[in-house]
Amino acid sequence: MQFNRKKLSDKQLINLYKQILLPRMIEEKMLILLRQNKISKWFSGIGQEAISVGSAAALENDEYILPMHRNLGVFTTREIPLNRLFSQFQGKMQGFTKGRDRSFHFGTNEFHIVGMISHLGPQLGVADGIALANKLSNENKATLVFSGDGGSSEGDFHEALNVAAVWDLPVIFMIENNGYGLSTPSSEQFKFKNFVDKGPGYGMEAIKVDGNNILDVFHAVDTAAKKIRKNPKPILIEAMTFRMRGHEEASGTKYVPQELFDKWAKKDPVDNYERFLLKEKVISQEEIDDLRAEIKANINKGLKLAGEDIYPEVNTEQQLADLFLPNDTKPIPPKSEKKSSKRYVDAISDGLKQSFEKHPELVIMGQDVADYGGVFKITEGFIDQFGRDRIRNTPLCESAIIGIGLGMSIKKQKSVIEMQFADFVTCGFNQIVNNLAKSHYRWGQNADVVVRMPTGAGVAAGPFHSQSNEAWFFHTPGLKIVFPSNPYEAKGLLTAAIEDPNPVMYFEHKALYRSLTDEIPDDYYTVEIGKANIINEGTDITIITYGMGVHWAKEAMNDLSDLSVELIDLRTLLPWDSETVEKSVLKTGKVLICNEDCLTGSISGEIAAWISENCFEALDAPVMREGSLDTPVPFNADLELNFLPKERIKAKLKKLAEY
Repeated sequence: MQFNRKKLSDKQLINLYKQILLPRMIEEKMLILLRQNKISKWFSGIGQEAISVGSAAALENDEYILPMHRNLGVFTTREIPLNRLFSQFQGKMQGFTKGRDRSFHFGTNEFHIVGMISHLGPQLGVADGIALANKLSNENKATLVFSGDGGSSEGDFHEALNVAAVWDLPVIFMIENNGYGLSTPSSEQFKFKNFVDKGPGYGMEAIKVDGNNILDVFHAVDTAAKKIRKNPKPILIEAMTFRMRGHEEASGTKYVPQELFDKWAKKDPVDNYERFLLKEKVISQEEIDDLRAEIKANINKGLKLAGEDIYPEVNTEQQLADLFLPNDTKPIPPKSEKKSSKRYVDAISDGLKQSFEKHPELVIMGQDVADYGGVFKITEGFIDQFGRDRIRNTPLCESAIIGIGLGMSIKKQKSVIEMQFADFVTCGFNQIVNNLAKSHYRWGQNADVVVRMPTGAGVAAGPFHSQSNEAWFFHTPGLKIVFPSNPYEAKGLLTAAIEDPNPVMYFEHKALYRSLTDEIPDDYYTVEIGKANIINEGTDITIITYGMGVHWAKEAMNDLSDLSVELIDLRTLLPWDSETVEKSVLKTGKVLICNEDCLTGSISGEIAAWISENCFEALDAPVMREGSLDTPVPFNADLELNFLPKERIKAKLKKLAEY
C-alpha cells in the first residue's frame, strides 16, 4: 500500500493516526462487551475505518455527514464524548435517543451528524435536502452521505443521485464497496464492475479510491469538498474496501471465502498506516505505545461514566409528548373582515401564496409545480413571484423529494411537497412513516414538512388517481393529518400546517376544487389543527365525518329534515378531536360515522371502537358506519357512484333513526 502525504504535516499525519486508532480500539472493546451481554448488537467496521475517518477529517466540522452503521470513525472523529456514545449503545439517557433507538440510528445537530434508519437508502435524499438548504442560503458547504454497495440497489440511491445531479447540489456520495450486502456478493447485486461507471450516467464526476488507505480517502474527500464549495455539483466517490467481520456479529462470516480474508488482512488500514508512519519516522513505537495506553484509558473512563448513567424512566406521558416538537396551535385570526368569493382550489392557492410571503424560508417541491403551475394549477404564477429556487419542479422521485424535505428541516427550512395525486405517495411511503414521523421521537429533530395530497373519487379518474388513502397514515404515530371540507378550512388548515414545525399530511379533495365556492377572509389566518367543527347542532343523531362526507351528510340531512342531526366535521384526523365527539354522543345517544374511504380498515372503525369503549352507557343504538365498497375505485361513472357511500348514507341514517 502506497501512502502519499502530499502537503500534510507530521502533526496532521499523527492526528489522522490517532483518529483511525480510536475507533479500532473501541470496536475491540465493544466486541468484548457484546460477549458480556452489556450491549445488544454490534455492526463492526473493522477493516473499513479509513473511509470513515478520512472522510470526516477532510470536512469542516460544521459540514453535515450522514453515516451508516459501520461508520464509528465518523462519530469519534467529530469528537463526540465517548461516554455519550457508550450510553447510546446501551440505551441510556446520556445517549442521543433516550433509549428509543440503538447503535448509530441517531443524529446530533451539535456535531453535524445525521444517522441512518434501518432501511439504508433514505438518508441519501436527506443529504440532498441539507445540500439544497446550503445552496439556497449561499453557504459554501459540502455534505457527505454514505452508502454501501448493497444499499445502492434500492430506488432511493437512484433518486437521490439523479436529483443531486439535476439540481447541482453540493453533496458527496461516498460508496463503501466492500463486496457484500450482508451475505449477498456484489455479483448478485449488480452487473456493472465499479460504481464510478455510474457517475457519468448521472452527469456527475466519479472517483475511485483505495478505501483502506486513509490518505487516499482524505485527499479525495478534501479535493471534492473544495470543488463543490466553490462550484456546487455532486461528486461520487467509490471506496474499495472489505468487511473483516460479519454484517453484524451474530451473522458470522461463513459465506465469505477464506482467501478474501487473507488478501484483505494484508491491507488492514490501521496496521499499514502505522507501518508507514514508523518507516517515515513520523512517529516512534514508544509514542504509539503511549498513545494506545492513553486511548485505552479514555475508553475505560467513558465506559465508567456510561456505567453510572441511568436507563430511561418509564413515563407514558413523556413518550407521547416527544412525538412532536411543541407548537403553539392557537389560531391566527385575519387582520380585517374583508372577504372574497373563492373556490376550494383558489383558497388552497391563496393560503399557499400567503404562506410563501410570510415564510421566506419556505420551498415547494413537486412534479410540474413551476411553469406549468401543477396539474391542478394551484401554483400557477408562483414562479414569477417567488422564483425558481423556491418553486421547484422535481423529477419523478417521491421518496427523494420527501427525504429532501427532512434534510431542509435540519437546516431550519420549511417545505411543502406536492404529490401530483395522493395515490402516488406510495413511492415515498417509507420516507413519511419511518423518517418524517419518527425523527423527533428518536433524536429530537422535527420534520417541518407538509405533504399535499390531492385525493378522492367522483371525477372518473379510475383506480390509480382516486384513492382515499388517509387511513394509511392514521396508524403512524408522529404524523398529523388534516382534511378540509370547504374553502375556509382549505386555506386556514394549509396555513396552519405550514406554521406547524411537525410533519403534516394535508388532504385536499379533487372533486371539491372547482365545485365549491365560499366567502373567505382575504387576509392570512389559520384554523386550529386538532379541533373538530360542529356544522349543525342536533339532539337525535350525531354524524361524524370529514372531507366529501360532510357534503353527502348535508344532502341526507336535507332529505330527512324531520331528524335533529348534529353534524361534526373532524377536519383534523390525527390527532382527532375525541372531546367534541364525546360531548355530542352523550347528547344524542346515536352515532353514524361515514367516510369516503373503503369501509374496512378505515378511520371510522377506530372512532367507532373508541365511542363503544368510552360512551357505551350513553348509546341508544349500535354505532353505525358507512363507507365505500371494499374494491378499488372503478372508472365507469355508474360503477363509481355505486362504489361511493353517497346514496347509502341516507338509508343508514334512516335505519339508525328507526332503531
